[in-house]
Amino acid sequence: MSSSPQKGPSIFSLAVIVASLGYFVDIYDLLLFTIVRVPSLKSLGLAQDSIDNGIGLLLINVQMAGLLLGGILWGVVGDKRGRLSVLFGSILLYSIANIANGFVTTTNGYLLWRFVAGLGLAGELGAGITLVSEILPKEKRGYGTMIVATVGVSGAVAANFIYKFADNFKLLEAWRVCYFIGGALGLGLLVLRVSVMESGMYAAVKASDARKGSFLALFTNGRRFLKYLQCVFLGTPTWFVVGILMAFSNKFGVELHVQTPINPGDAVAFCYTGLVIGDFASGYISQLWRSRKKVMILFLCLTAICSGVYLNLNGVTATTFYTMCFLSGISVGFWAIFVTIGAESFGTNLRATVATTVPNFARGMLLLITALFKGLQGSHSYVQSGAIVACITIGVALVAAFTIPETFGKDLDYTEDI
Repeated sequence: MSSSPQKGPSIFSLAVIVASLGYFVDIYDLLLFTIVRVPSLKSLGLAQDSIDNGIGLLLINVQMAGLLLGGILWGVVGDKRGRLSVLFGSILLYSIANIANGFVTTTNGYLLWRFVAGLGLAGELGAGITLVSEILPKEKRGYGTMIVATVGVSGAVAANFIYKFADNFKLLEAWRVCYFIGGALGLGLLVLRVSVMESGMYAAVKASDARKGSFLALFTNGRRFLKYLQCVFLGTPTWFVVGILMAFSNKFGVELHVQTPINPGDAVAFCYTGLVIGDFASGYISQLWRSRKKVMILFLCLTAICSGVYLNLNGVTATTFYTMCFLSGISVGFWAIFVTIGAESFGTNLRATVATTVPNFARGMLLLITALFKGLQGSHSYVQSGAIVACITIGVALVAAFTIPETFGKDLDYTEDI
């Protein structure tokens, strides 16, 4: 299936704006949950031990289960029913879940609505990136996805500021206020979504008899499956840095003899601030270099360097430590490139399935990364365990980056033979 060259819409078109703001609310909610998990559970009457090892851990796993299941569900819907169906459904679902989270009074209710939130959050990024990739001219796709990722990741910074502001709110607990704000932002976004048009590229495939949205088709062809795995592995270093180095930064700080105690919340905030800059830079550089692969390799090398420096910050001040968290965030700011490669690597009849499942499966890899990290601590120190996991995750990602086909400027108007 071929198409004639066309100018296409601007990189600041309504579709790009809606996808960007949708991802903003998506990341806002994901980081907000990290910030408010402990105070919200204390508010519900749980003891610290239960928060650390019981319900608190179960909440994280339940949300992750929702993300993984939702990634498959929304991906298939996106290829069978359309990209806009996913944008509408996912935003509506996580908006309702956010508001419901603000009303919970029991742990069972919290578990239910975090699962529902995970289901909703799983769909927005993949559908948004797919839509933007298909409507923009191939020479401008990278700019569009750069905007989506940069605006989206800044939602994490907003979550941190809003929580601190909401802490001054006297009528309701801060964590409830933050959930209500997240839900309101999502519902407001649905008004904008009404005016967004479906991808013409997808509309043509939908009208054809091509088979669409088969998740199992990703596993029935060896070459296709390998390419899918490469896409997933490209994103794992981001979650190693965020989920290990930042999430456990207080314990790394103790072992590295940092002069004052480290707050993991602040470490994550500094990291995500760096991610905003990194996502903009990686997207922009990929346009200048006309290559996704070269930029992925560059940023993965930066991630290796930053991780090595982080794990050798012996006796530094907290300011130096947080600066390294910020620089580490910049180094893993290749989310725009990572998701764009996934969208550009597959045909129109599988594109939403891939673009939606790949980032969620990359997030899901954190469960394996955390299990490996904790398992290594039986015979290694915290720092040694972190170094081993860093070598594995970054090494695998580098192999994937070197071997995956270049996708910059690729014509996306084709279908997979499934």
